[in-house]
Amino acid sequence: MTAVLLALPILLPTLGAGASLLGLPRAVVRTAGVVLLAAVAACGAALLVLADRDGPQTLHAGDWPAPLGITLVADRLSALLLTVSALVALAVLLFAIGQGTAEERRGAALAFHPAYLVLVTGLSLAFLTGDLFNLFVAFEVMLAASYVLITLDGDENRTRAGMTYTIVSLTSSLLFLALVALVYASTGTVTLAQLGPRIAELPDGLRSALALLLLSVLGIKAAIVPLHFWLPDSYPTAPSPITAVFAALLTKVGVYALLRTQTLLFPRTEVWLLLACAAIITMILGILGALAQDDLNRLLSFTLVSHIGFMLFGLALFDTAGLTGTILYIVHHIVVQAALFLVTDLIVLRTDTAALHLLRRWPRPGPVVVALFLVPALSLSGIPPFSGFVAKLALLQAAVARGGPTAYLLAGTALVTSLLTLYTMSRVWTAAFMGHPPGRAPTDEAPAAAPASGLRRGKGLMLAATAGMAAAGVAVAVCAGPLARVSERAAEDLLRPHAYRSAVMEGTGR
Repeated sequence: MTAVLLALPILLPTLGAGASLLGLPRAVVRTAGVVLLAAVAACGAALLVLADRDGPQTLHAGDWPAPLGITLVADRLSALLLTVSALVALAVLLFAIGQGTAEERRGAALAFHPAYLVLVTGLSLAFLTGDLFNLFVAFEVMLAASYVLITLDGDENRTRAGMTYTIVSLTSSLLFLALVALVYASTGTVTLAQLGPRIAELPDGLRSALALLLLSVLGIKAAIVPLHFWLPDSYPTAPSPITAVFAALLTKVGVYALLRTQTLLFPRTEVWLLLACAAIITMILGILGALAQDDLNRLLSFTLVSHIGFMLFGLALFDTAGLTGTILYIVHHIVVQAALFLVTDLIVLRTDTAALHLLRRWPRPGPVVVALFLVPALSLSGIPPFSGFVAKLALLQAAVARGGPTAYLLAGTALVTSLLTLYTMSRVWTAAFMGHPPGRAPTDEAPAAAPASGLRRGKGLMLAATAGMAAAGVAVAVCAGPLARVSERAAEDLLRPHAYRSAVMEGTGR
């Protein structure tokens, strides 16, 4: 049964992508995509229960044991992130169906569903793989799918942005492949469970070089400053649902890979000064970039970069409390970031503009859209009692418990960034929701009303998907106690990986 649960999150979207190319009716393709993603989320939830109860679950493909064969591993961290990611991917798919992203043109309809399901395949493989090479493969699968999705309409701007995204991603992929080759040449294996003890035996200089190269490669994937330059120019140009799923998930896979590889391959007992500096710079420069933006999507993209720094904050502390805060923050941010980009699309569809200075000329949206923005915006800013407050409080408590100048500087930077995030969200609030009274027409200089065909066909589904994401953010706060306990156990697993290594190398937990 465990083997089936581990295989299905990769097999189901792959098979669904192939089937969607067979010329089936659109209604069948849409329904199949929704059902498959719901099944992936269910598999992730089942794996989380099993991993939390019995320890890491493993599948040796073809019954070839590690390191000879491909091994899939689900521990608390990977199962938790797989479940949350699949739920967000499902909500965004429902939003895209309601909007008509895949229905407006035949070419888009042919490309959207298979590419979207292949993207989920890459996500699942990244979370479940047990070796460094297949982690590289997972990133390549996501790259192939994301390039199709980011250039879905094929206009000049999206193609240019897609090329930037692809060139940067391919560059990081080449570096990643070189890293895999260097690791294999140095240790004779790419299995993560074996690499920790073998890398520990390498000379200090070689270990430091490998750690720095790995941080650089995954820093590009995770959009760590100064390796973030590609993100604000690429994400905002994609179709809105695609921007939402990219912002919510793709950078988090990079953060997950950092968590997994750094704790397994390069364990530490002291604060990681280099990553702490990267976290501070990422938080501050990211949010300052957001403050300088007039375009709503670019503003949220820079905010996304800034809040990657919060996740690095906990990893830099390199203790159970810090990693617990990072895991909580990843879960919170996946849900909240998706909700914000979906609400943004509702605003843009209504006004045909994402420029803050033009949004002020439009009547206020209805109370539903107002509430759907307010909840994730307050959560992202860290206002109690929302999920962002819970995650940030865990990080601040970890910094205080750790002590020392670096930890206190991280905490102070996080507080300043949270205040600037609140100010940034207030700018959006003022522009989008403090305009003319309801029913009053915009000024002559304001843009014409957006075509409403997509809204007429699926406004209810779009609102429902967005509301589901906002409700999920509230649920993270409501379930903060159980979620924090699971996150703490996952953090302990990362710092004490004996069970993970035993499950992979000896087959326990199968």
